[in-house]
Amino acid sequence: MPFVKIEITKEGVTREQKQQLIKGVTDLITNTLNKDPHLTHIVIQEVELDDWGYAGEQTSVLREKGVTADKK
Repeated sequence: MPFVKIEITKEGVTREQKQQLIKGVTDLITNTLNKDPHLTHIVIQEVELDDWGYAGEQTSVLREKGVTADKK
């Protein structure tokens, strides 16, 4: 029984985007590892920006400075 936990910052990810993540990861595990999708569990946990940090700063502070995780 595969279990995958996805942690993302809480920045307005839509229900549809979460569904795409769940479907995409389930399909990847099914196709790569030949696992039953009905036994594959995906959990998405959203973390507040104040509770996530990198480079020595909170993500909330980095966002205020204009630093984003958007693809360039």
